[in-house]
Amino acid sequence: MTRWSLVAAAIGAALVTAPAAASDVVGFTSPSGNIGCMLSDDFLRCDIAVRDWSPPPRPADCPDSTDYGQGIMLHPTGSASFVCAGDTALGDAPTLPYGQYQAGGGMSCNSEPSGMRCSNSDGHGFTISQQSYTLF
Repeated sequence: MTRWSLVAAAIGAALVTAPAAASDVVGFTSPSGNIGCMLSDDFLRCDIAVRDWSPPPRPADCPDSTDYGQGIMLHPTGSASFVCAGDTALGDAPTLPYGQYQAGGGMSCNSEPSGMRCSNSDGHGFTISQQSYTLF
């Protein structure tokens, strides 16, 4: 099992088997409801329901039994990457209004009319919207 598969499995298992304490994982949604994010001290992940773009090709270590490209994940340091997982960050989380941000664990997301812009303490991050995405 790859590192990303293990992370995805651990996150999925944690979300399914035990409710997280309020400070462990914070969920939030874009005002449009099209983007859902989860933030903890260890990761930040945003998934998108409807998109007009395609993710890069599926990596060889992402099993066909999981979804790929439905979201982007970031850690407190290092580059952002596309999600390879069988779960989702979309749900009934509170709305993060435009112009507001959610931060924790050295990472933050800004809710903008153009989509979510998220980054970590070493300047890496991503933008995600229905129209496009960027990794930086």
